[in-house]
Amino acid sequence: MAQLIELSDRTGLDYLQGFVARGQNLRPLLLEIGEDLAESTKQRFASATDPDGQAWAPNSALTLARYSSLFAKKKDGSLTKRSATKLAGKKPGTGETGALKTTINYQVHGEDTVGIGSPMIYAGTFNYGAKSGEFGFGMFASRNGSFPIPWGDIPARRFLGLSAADKVNVADLIRSYMLEG
Repeated sequence: MAQLIELSDRTGLDYLQGFVARGQNLRPLLLEIGEDLAESTKQRFASATDPDGQAWAPNSALTLARYSSLFAKKKDGSLTKRSATKLAGKKPGTGETGALKTTINYQVHGEDTVGIGSPMIYAGTFNYGAKSGEFGFGMFASRNGSFPIPWGDIPARRFLGLSAADKVNVADLIRSYMLEG
């Protein structure tokens, strides 16, 4: 048996119509979610942690040695105090330019999806990691032979995904958007 409910209070009916209208246009909500998630993703590079709060794998000794070649050195070849301090503070993913962190962005897809990512070609490898030779082999231009791409294993350093705080924030944004009146 169906039951009929009559809304005689105009305020209640207006509120319900506003709720339905907001549910039909989620773009403002998706833009706000995208902005917040892009910011929290960028913050992972400062903390060097994944969305679950786990620390990223540290840089390898070889990576640090290569990076140290960019720093000022004393006459004996050792790093200056300032260079040594800078090298000691090098976090994974900061690179020479910090381009990965600075290119984190969001994009609204359709009427109900927002994506967070980076256009950098190595973003997927940084996030998921890769085994030596996973992408095939390259050729040396000046000598015979080939080399694996990547030349060594790269540990996953997840920067994409939602943390517990992100999930709470998204739920709060949805609640706020849908219930605003």
